[in-house]
Amino acid sequence: MPPQSPPGGARAAVLFDLDGTYADTAADMGAALNALLAHHGRPALAAAQIRPHVSNGARGLIGAGFGLVPDDPGYADLRTAFLDLYAADICRHTRPFDGMDPLIRALVEQGLCWGIVTNKPAWLTEPLLAALAPMPAPACIVSGDTAARPKPHPDPLLHACTLLDLDPGRCWYVGDDLRDILAGRAAGMATLAAGWGYLGTESHPRDWGADGLVEHPLAVLDWLAGARPPTAPPSRPPRAA
Repeated sequence: MPPQSPPGGARAAVLFDLDGTYADTAADMGAALNALLAHHGRPALAAAQIRPHVSNGARGLIGAGFGLVPDDPGYADLRTAFLDLYAADICRHTRPFDGMDPLIRALVEQGLCWGIVTNKPAWLTEPLLAALAPMPAPACIVSGDTAARPKPHPDPLLHACTLLDLDPGRCWYVGDDLRDILAGRAAGMATLAAGWGYLGTESHPRDWGADGLVEHPLAVLDWLAGARPPTAPPSRPPRAA
C-alpha cells in the first residue's frame, strides 16, 4: 500500500541527498584522495580544503587534488584509482550528521516515509548504506545510475516518487548542492538547502532558489510543520553554472 498522509495535509515523504546531507562522508573520501596524492608524490590536502568538494564526488576531489577535469588526459585513470581506494574503506569514519537519526525517527513517527536520492553510483551507495544500517530503513534508495539521467535532471527524484507511489508535490527534497535544488524543483517538489552540508564553492545556498535554508537536520521538522515562512519565494529556479 502507498504511504498514508499524516493529519493536517503534511507532505508524505522527505527525500535526502546522501553525501553532505544525510551522511558526513568527507573524512573517508578525503582519505582516499590523500592516499592517491601520496602515491603520485603530491602533498596531502587539509580537511578544510577537501570538504567543499565532496558533494561533487570523484570529479570534485580530483579537481581539487590534481587540477584536472574529466576531459583532461589522465583524469579517467585517476578517477578509477580514487574510487577503488574509496570503495576499499568506504565507512571507516562516515556517520549520519548529528541530528539526522532523530530527524528520521521523528518523520516516521509522524507517518512520513523517507528516502535517499544521490548521484553516487549504486556500487558505492549500496555498501555504504548497508554499513550505516539506518533505522528505520529508507523507503527508497535511488543512486546516480538508477535513472536515465542524474541530478540536476529530475529523473532520479521522479523515479523515487514512482517507487513510493507518491505525487512529487507531496515530497520534500533536502540537499547541499545547487544541483539538488534544481532537480527537486524540476520534479515539482518543495526543496530545502542543507546548511550543515558541504555547499560547494561557487555560490551561496541562499541563491539556489530553494524554499528554505536549514542549518541543522532537526530544523527540517519546523518546515514540515509550517512553523516558519519560506526565505525565498517560489520563483524561477536559478540556472546551473
